[in-house]
Amino acid sequence: MDFALTAEQEAFRTRVRGLADSVFAPRAAKWDAAEEYPWDNVKDLVGAGLMGLTIPREYGGPARPVLDVVLAVEEVARACGVTGRIVVEGNLGVVGALSAYGADAQKRRYFPWVLEHGEKPAIAISEPAAGSAATDLETRAEEVPDGFRLNGHKCWITGAGTSRLYLVFARFGGRPGAEGIGGVLVERDTPGFTIGRREFMMGLRGIPEGELHFRDCVVPRAGLLVEPGDGFKKLMRAYNGQRLGAATVALGLAQGAYEHALRHATSRRQFGRPIADFQGIRWKLADMAVTLDAARLLIHRAAARAGHGFPDALEAAKAKTFAAEMAQAVTSQALQIHGAAGYGRSLPLERMARDARMFAIGGGTVEMMRNLIADHVLPTRADWRRG
Repeated sequence: MDFALTAEQEAFRTRVRGLADSVFAPRAAKWDAAEEYPWDNVKDLVGAGLMGLTIPREYGGPARPVLDVVLAVEEVARACGVTGRIVVEGNLGVVGALSAYGADAQKRRYFPWVLEHGEKPAIAISEPAAGSAATDLETRAEEVPDGFRLNGHKCWITGAGTSRLYLVFARFGGRPGAEGIGGVLVERDTPGFTIGRREFMMGLRGIPEGELHFRDCVVPRAGLLVEPGDGFKKLMRAYNGQRLGAATVALGLAQGAYEHALRHATSRRQFGRPIADFQGIRWKLADMAVTLDAARLLIHRAAARAGHGFPDALEAAKAKTFAAEMAQAVTSQALQIHGAAGYGRSLPLERMARDARMFAIGGGTVEMMRNLIADHVLPTRADWRRG
C-alpha cells in the first residue's frame, strides 16, 4: 500500500493550511463566543474553492475524490472546528447524495448554491423518538396531486435556520420499518416548513442545532431525491461520507491541540528546564503522536477506497469511533500540558476540548458505531428490537 500523497495533494494541503492559519484561526474564538454562524469564513471557503470539491465537472465542480476533501477538512478543523464542519457538509452528505441519486434538474438547481454561495445543505434525520433508532422516525410524506405533504418534527438538526436546503428523511404512505423511508429535498422558504427552537451547545457553538417543523408542507414531486423501498439504505450510504467527515473534524481538532502542546512543552520552563524534558510530558506527547497517526490512517484508508463515491460503512464506523475517542483524549491531555493557561479562554485548548466532545455523539454515537462494527465481525447480527 502506498501511503504517500501526490505532489498536487501536498500542495493543496499546504494551501489550505495557510488559509486556516492566517484567516480562520484568528476568528475562531469570536464565532465561539458569539455563537454565530461564520459567514465571513464561508465567503473565504468559496473564494478558495473549498465548497463543492466533489461536485462533477459537468455541474461546475472540480470532481475531487473524497481523500482530497478529508485533507482539506483536517487542515481547516485544526484552526476552527466549526468551519471544518462546514467544509464537511459543503462536500459530503447531501452533496454526495445529490451527486449519486439526484436528477439533472436537482443538480443544476442546488449545486450552484454550494459552489457560488457556500450553501451547507443539512441532513434531517433525528426526531424526539428516533435518535439512534432512526428507522422509528415518524415524519410522514403523503402523496398528493402536487407532490408530497410533509408532517412531522425533527430535532438536533445541524444548520437549522442557516441552511437553505434540507434532505429530510420521511416515512412514505405510512409504510413501516426502513422500507418505508425515503428522502425529499425541502427548501427553507417552503410554506408549512418552520425552524423551531435552537439548542445551545457545549461546543461547536457557531453552527446552530435546532428543530424543524413540517405542518402540511407540500414539497413538489421534483423534490423527491430517494424513493422508499431501498431508499433508507441509499441515504445511509451517502451518510457514510458525512460520518467520515465528522471523524476528520475530530482528527483536525486533535492535531491542532497537539501542535499547541508541542510548542508549549518546548518553550515552557519549570525547575530550570523545558517541561518537554520530563518523562511524564514526553510520554503524553508520544501517545498523542501515535493515536493521531492511527486515526489518520483509518480515515485515509476509508477515503482512498471510496474514491469518488461513498466510504464503506464499516471503515467509516471504525474511523469515526477511533477518531472521536482519540480527539477527546488528545485535546484533554494538550490542555493538561498547558496547565491553568490551557483551562483559560485566552488559549484555544478549552474550546478544542469542548468541540471534540461532540463527535462521540453526533452522526452516530460511538456505542452505535460499535454495534455496527460488531455486526460485521460476528457471525450473527444483533436484534435490537427483541422484547
